[in-house]
Amino acid sequence: MIQKLEGLKTTLWSGLAVSLLIVATLATQNYWLVKINFIEQVLMGVFVVGMLFSAQFSRSRFTLLIALCFGYYLVSKNVFAGFDILNQNPQWLYLSTLFVLAYLTLIKDRALISIHGIVRIIGLCLCIVLAKLWLIAMSWLQGYSTKNSLTYLDIELIIINFPLFVVALLVLFKSLRQPNLLVSSLLTTLIVGNLYFNEQISLPLSVMFSLLVLHYIVVVVIDSYYLAYRDELTHLPSRRALNQYALSLGRKYCVAMLDIDHFKKFNDNYGHDIGDQVLKLVAAKLAEVKSGGRVFRYGGEEFTAIFPRKTADEALDELEKLRKSVADYNIVIRHPIRKTKKSRQGKQSESLKTVNVTISIGVATRQTKNSFEQTIKQADQALYKAKKKGRNQVCQ
Repeated sequence: MIQKLEGLKTTLWSGLAVSLLIVATLATQNYWLVKINFIEQVLMGVFVVGMLFSAQFSRSRFTLLIALCFGYYLVSKNVFAGFDILNQNPQWLYLSTLFVLAYLTLIKDRALISIHGIVRIIGLCLCIVLAKLWLIAMSWLQGYSTKNSLTYLDIELIIINFPLFVVALLVLFKSLRQPNLLVSSLLTTLIVGNLYFNEQISLPLSVMFSLLVLHYIVVVVIDSYYLAYRDELTHLPSRRALNQYALSLGRKYCVAMLDIDHFKKFNDNYGHDIGDQVLKLVAAKLAEVKSGGRVFRYGGEEFTAIFPRKTADEALDELEKLRKSVADYNIVIRHPIRKTKKSRQGKQSESLKTVNVTISIGVATRQTKNSFEQTIKQADQALYKAKKKGRNQVCQ
């Protein structure tokens, strides 16, 4: 079954941002080219800040990537020995970069000052060894094909293009499968690095690294913001974001409290895993709210919708549409009956069931001199009224 491309938007935005950054840099090179020495000096600080910043926010993959870029830059400037070896083995360097990006895509962020950090450093070293082994294997295959007149084998094409195709496919798949800014940035790095290696981008190495590291820092900032203000399960803004948003509201607005009916019973019957899937599906429906409304996850199975510059009467039609869209949505679940210990021991055939859930909604208009918390309380009372009247309805 084809996965929904949930990460498409994130991937496109990440690629667009870096593309515009590179285009702007190329268009203004007459201004910064005379200050290239200053840029090279500042880059040292950018590397250090990037590593510390990403490590502080537990983005160890970026820390490792920036550290590798920093090490290569120092070698290229002859601060450390080894530039001649790298210069004489461009394919090894290129393949090592490919395998490192693939490795960073597959692993998760973990604390570096721990056993996880040691494992990841070993993993990076193995990527470099693997690149060398690939070149040795291709060299042997080239000799074998020449000896046996296997003219249909184009080894020169396979050496670079086959690993590039596999790694690009892997990183692209991971980037498109789920919205993840870090993985999208690794895909962007792969594309930019490939263009730079093939001399399709004519920028000094110091400028290229400056752009990439600054991009990583911005990604860490944005990702940390989403971690703090976005609900991880539903991808809706969290209660913290709701409280922050409340500070920007004017005097006229209305608040709606939305609750999934009988959700506890649903969890007891089908299990928390399916309950989480239902929460995600309901949240996706609520996120389609129009008329200027914004939906937040308040907690558990409860959500909050804010309509700035509108009264409850003006928001009723949109809330009724939300209620109906959730009630009419058919949810297909596997193994609809929660498994007991006895049933788990036996074999069960794959079973499907279509279920529906409903939501109750209470809405209140902000009254003069009332605070946001008081308006929330009034909306909650209206929600209780909707529950009492039979659920699956909107009440003021």
